[in-house]
Amino acid sequence: MKAVVRCVAFFALFLALPVGAKTPDGAENWNSAEIAWHDLPTGVRKATVTRKPVIMVFHASWCTACRQYRTLFQNPKVVAMAANFVMILIDADKNKMANGAFSPDGTYVPRTLFLDPEGEIQTSIRGSDPDYPHTIDIKKPNELLSLMQKARDLIVVPKRMNKDAALHQKVE
Repeated sequence: MKAVVRCVAFFALFLALPVGAKTPDGAENWNSAEIAWHDLPTGVRKATVTRKPVIMVFHASWCTACRQYRTLFQNPKVVAMAANFVMILIDADKNKMANGAFSPDGTYVPRTLFLDPEGEIQTSIRGSDPDYPHTIDIKKPNELLSLMQKARDLIVVPKRMNKDAALHQKVE
């Protein structure tokens, strides 16, 4: 619970900062031609305005697993699914504050977190590695795509269903 409060508070902190849309460090290596990667302040604001869920990827320039993982973001299915999210890319070495604030189980890289638009980490959306649950299979896109779909179902659909249910009640 403490980590959730910390992440939500950190998310709120970024809402107060001035926004200068900046391409995140290393985005060109993560298919920025087809995926709209955001730095943390810009991504937080976009998630708040659009109400889209967030995928936050932590990487490092020296990390060989990160280099392999980033190739998954060339996959056409991943590119298409990414349009449903606010994609935030963070260099863990260059943004140590964010790396520490969004570390529910450690500051390892690559680390992929799924958050709701308010900044709450969705701890049920995680990879299959029990030691590094926010590491996703770096060789094939299947696990990433499955988690993206799960995030859409858990974060987006229930909120729409709640709105639909509220409209339905007003009509009756």
